[in-house]
Amino acid sequence: MTQVGQVTARALTRRLAVEQSESRIPSIVAAVVRDGQVAWRGGRGGTVGPRGPGGGPTERTQYRVGSITKSLVAVVVMRMRDEGLLELSDPVGAHLGGVAGGEASVAQLLSHTGGLSAEPPTAWWERTPGVGAGELLGGLGPEQVRHRAGRRFHYSNLGYALLGELIARLRGMGWLEAVRAEVLEPLGMRDTTARPRPPHATGYAVHPYADVLLEEPEHDHGAMAPAGQLWSTAGDLARWAAFLTGGCEEVLAAGTLAEMREPAAVDDGDAWTGGFGLGLQLARHRGRRLAGHGGSMPGFLAGVWADPADATAVLYLANATSGVSRALLFDLLDIVEELEPRLPAEWRPGGADPELLALTGLWHWGPVPYTLRLLPDRMLSLAPVSGGGRASRFVPQDDGTWLGLDGYYAGETLRVAADHLDLNTFVFTREPYAPQAPVPGEVGDWHTPAP
Repeated sequence: MTQVGQVTARALTRRLAVEQSESRIPSIVAAVVRDGQVAWRGGRGGTVGPRGPGGGPTERTQYRVGSITKSLVAVVVMRMRDEGLLELSDPVGAHLGGVAGGEASVAQLLSHTGGLSAEPPTAWWERTPGVGAGELLGGLGPEQVRHRAGRRFHYSNLGYALLGELIARLRGMGWLEAVRAEVLEPLGMRDTTARPRPPHATGYAVHPYADVLLEEPEHDHGAMAPAGQLWSTAGDLARWAAFLTGGCEEVLAAGTLAEMREPAAVDDGDAWTGGFGLGLQLARHRGRRLAGHGGSMPGFLAGVWADPADATAVLYLANATSGVSRALLFDLLDIVEELEPRLPAEWRPGGADPELLALTGLWHWGPVPYTLRLLPDRMLSLAPVSGGGRASRFVPQDDGTWLGLDGYYAGETLRVAADHLDLNTFVFTREPYAPQAPVPGEVGDWHTPAP
């Protein structure tokens, strides 16, 4: 699919028009990406540039994307991990010296669980020119550590300044050079820059009680730039969204991208509708598991959500300090799902190794029945018959064992014997507590106790 139908396009355009009108947004552009291609794009509002009303935004109109910058920085950090230059468990101080908060791990900074202050100890960094890394890091003290590392989710722009410096020291180049070479260029994001280039939107604040605008400042934020410096376009952000849904091995291994999407922290308590992975915000919406990021800088708002399971993503960019509702992107997803739902993939029979086929069926963990199913590529699925519980998939290994891919047994080893399965010391048997199998402890006869 490359384009939505007319009815869907009309509904998407109307939803965007309602947002622009009712939220009083000077200009906004949005898109839906499906199967790696832009399926719909729309723009509303003529107040884009410094001379007031003009032509509406296009796919090449630049807007500031704010904290979406963090996700690109995180990809470079993950690439360095994959190359063996660091471990996610490394204290960041091991690479940056005696910096305040250096006991926080790289993974904790990526997931905003490092305990650092949300903002740096400078003037309001989003509205002022930035300082260099030496000055910023030298000005940090114990007071910038707000929480014990790992204790809780606490969003930290400062943490991403440290990650930017980490990239600079391990790569031998600035964070922006690394992002450009390792992420932007391979993905074809050539309209994503550190400072605006024509045509670009001017950042505005909208007066809360009158229909007038105030121009917001824009600066190079120096060492804080990894937290929110970049400008981009709807076209480039669509390429980024396509990467989040489908990946690109040249940029990041598929397994590493999946690791970034794993929940590391929850930011809305027991509800768990929003959280954070490694450089990616996470959300659950109507059965979807979404990954992406929002962006906010003076004069600009942006957001992208991607659903890898459905290969669908949505995004927007706007030139307003506030006002765009959180529901906008969810609503765009819902419109596409309602009007043009996916057809399920056709089931097709496949081949099966006779030895593996013989393993399928009922197995028992003690008295609990499990079903073992054969999946494509010699993978196995083991799950309780009752559903839920300790269900996992397993991938074959060269030594004849299987490795847990997900669920309770992720990372654990499954060994197959003639009359039982050994799953990290747990013995599964064809019959409940089969006496002929090596079940630890005494296995007697099933019987009815005397009254």
